[in-house]
Amino acid sequence: MSIHRWLIFVAVVLGLSLGMHYYAFSRLVRPLALPASVMRLLPWFFGIMALSIPLGPALSRLLPRTFSAPIAWIVYGWMGLIFITCAVLLVSEILRLPFSVWVEHHLADVAQPERRRFVARGIAQMMAAASVLLSGYGVWEALRKVRPKIVDIHLRKLPPALSGLSVVQLTDLHIGPLLGKHFIEQLVKSTNQLAPDIIAITGDLVDGSVSELGKSVAALGDLRARYGVYFVTGNHEYYSGATAWVQYLTSLNIRVLRNERVRIEHDDAAIEIAGIDDWSAGQFSDGHGANLPLALANRDASIPVILLAHQPRAVIEAATWHVDLQLSGHTHGGQIFPFNFLVRLQQPYVSGLHWHGPTQIYVSQGAGFWGPPMRLGHPAEITHLRLHAPSRDLEPA
Repeated sequence: MSIHRWLIFVAVVLGLSLGMHYYAFSRLVRPLALPASVMRLLPWFFGIMALSIPLGPALSRLLPRTFSAPIAWIVYGWMGLIFITCAVLLVSEILRLPFSVWVEHHLADVAQPERRRFVARGIAQMMAAASVLLSGYGVWEALRKVRPKIVDIHLRKLPPALSGLSVVQLTDLHIGPLLGKHFIEQLVKSTNQLAPDIIAITGDLVDGSVSELGKSVAALGDLRARYGVYFVTGNHEYYSGATAWVQYLTSLNIRVLRNERVRIEHDDAAIEIAGIDDWSAGQFSDGHGANLPLALANRDASIPVILLAHQPRAVIEAATWHVDLQLSGHTHGGQIFPFNFLVRLQQPYVSGLHWHGPTQIYVSQGAGFWGPPMRLGHPAEITHLRLHAPSRDLEPA
């Protein structure tokens, strides 16, 4: 990313952060009428935390892991809390009018200014409690053991001999300051217990360099699948040294698909696995970039193909090539409600199984998290896809 684009990105994030912090302070903190000594300090605290959101992640990357992990927990944890607080406060704006009417009716003998303060303080107290409770639940949801999610998919061209083929999709692990070796080892154990035929890792594996995180990721070499383990890059690999990661994962017996495909054969039946670089790869690294025509060159259209593409928006081109199934991640399902509605502005699909023209796409909510160590309404998943040959002609829904 050029310095110009980076500065624009930081400026936008800083502006959003300052706006959210000002909104939370004015609508939540001020009405609480805390002691004057506390109120003198809180504007400084909110200002510092607003600055930490764009600057903290960069600082955590520059420092040794001993220092970066605590900084990341504080900054990202606060990021999640302030986002949930703002979302809760927006809901409170809807509740403010009926609550005011109730107060007007039941406290008619109280002076108007006092009634207004009572309404503001009461709503602030309820919203503060709701924000803390929702944030706590979000942390629990993000950090508990990731559970498999079974998804049955009927592929129109899948040969009967391959019906029942199982694919485990792992995506968006985001190994870095907050998730590390223990998380990977637990994920590998859970995945191997599913005894998959194929394992597909669809990007955003890491948030850091090979030298920083290689040992944490090494347990991926213990993944076992009948027909192999495959990987495609996500956008975060390009913030972390994609070329070095491609080489390292290859050394772990993981097949990295870079605009190419492989054929899997069983009992004279075949299916192909194709993979492309991340949608944004060309902006970050010479020699990288999504090239679907290259990945599907000289394809036998009678053989079903599964495309591994980190970002769901790759399905728009995939549909023109009549790809049978695309597996993607990137979105985390939104991770924290209601952020999923914002993700929908950038990606055609946020989670789950969909038809896009002749192509089916499954978007996994991912196994890890990025930023806030929270998930709210969008739990993590190890996606266990079971492929079936249809008993009748399958048409898009």
